[in-house]
Amino acid sequence: MDRRWVGPEGLEIVPAVRAGQQVLRIRRHGWLVADCFSVEAVAMHVDLADLCEVVDFMGRTSSHHR
Repeated sequence: MDRRWVGPEGLEIVPAVRAGQQVLRIRRHGWLVADCFSVEAVAMHVDLADLCEVVDFMGRTSSHHR
């Protein structure tokens, strides 16, 4: 399952790999803001309290919504 967090004004944070190391990639409206090597570094760019984790439910399709 992929993890990602979203926030206000088009903010999205996703795990990524840069130069062989895992980073937290910050994007705003699809544009790269920063690749951060720690949560503390992410907090320098965004208020962590504004973030919401997006959870995708496996196997759930639109046919289940009635």
